Amino acid sequence: MKNIFRIFTTVLLISFLLFCIGCSKKEKQELAGEEETQEAPTISEKLLQPDPTELNQPSPETFKIKFETSKGDFIVEVYRDWSPYGADRLYYLAKNGFYDSVRFFRVIDGFMAQFGYHGNPEVTKVWSEMNFPDDPVKESNLRGYVSFAKRATPNSRSTNLFINLVNNAYLDASGFSPVGRVISGMDVVDQLYSGYGEGAPRGTGPDQALIQEQGNEYLNKDFSKLDYIKKARIISE
Repeated sequence: MKNIFRIFTTVLLISFLLFCIGCSKKEKQELAGEEETQEAPTISEKLLQPDPTELNQPSPETFKIKFETSKGDFIVEVYRDWSPYGADRLYYLAKNGFYDSVRFFRVIDGFMAQFGYHGNPEVTKVWSEMNFPDDPVKESNLRGYVSFAKRATPNSRSTNLFINLVNNAYLDASGFSPVGRVISGMDVVDQLYSGYGEGAPRGTGPDQALIQEQGNEYLNKDFSKLDYIKKARIISE
């Protein structure tokens, strides 16, 4: 009887080991009770030392960017005639993987979802000094439309974008020029974690100055529930 029990136990153990060999990394972590970890992305040299010639080239008239996120995927279609300078900048950034591993650091229910600080402070430092000119507002900030964030000062756009979660037409008068719109996966955008609310000092969310200084290290430590972009790539031109 003992021998039968040992044989049965051995068969179960071998079956489990064979099952785990075929598991994905995520499945193995779940079996072990571990959380999924995210590896730091490889940084393109064109993000650390932007190519002036390529940076100033016009983007295609229309192109699509697929954002693979921790909540699922969504696709943004960009239209150069809406915001030429904005489309040119976004094309360069997406083409060179700028938004990989970037957090949605400011998601406010009934307003918008903002992202665009690189996880590596060295990259953020490079691009914080590379603002580009404003574009006239041709389209309204409707639900699902994507615009570059900016300060009150002219020509202050750089890498930060926001997706309008509702119709925010009142932003048009402040010069926020939509560059494209979400054409697929808006339900994913609606699910992005918004529990931290407005950022510091007005709210309890992430401090943008600290994001720039410390990158994802700061966000992972103090705001671990934030959703993030796994990968963003141009999928059509």
